[in-house]
Amino acid sequence: MSLQSIINTLTRMVSRRALNWGINKGIDRIAKSGGKPAKVSSKQAKDMRTAVKRARQAARLTRRIGR
Repeated sequence: MSLQSIINTLTRMVSRRALNWGINKGIDRIAKSGGKPAKVSSKQAKDMRTAVKRARQAARLTRRIGR
């Protein structure tokens, strides 16, 4: 095993642990603050539901095309 591959392996290990640490800290901070969604009006809620419906339809369509 060459020195370059050892350095690459160690760099990947350290960066992966640092990234996971940062993600976990962010998730913990949101969880402690309650992470409650903001109140939305009925029109916004309806628009979000239709957007989710379209996204699900698009996902189904792409899975069907991918077969």
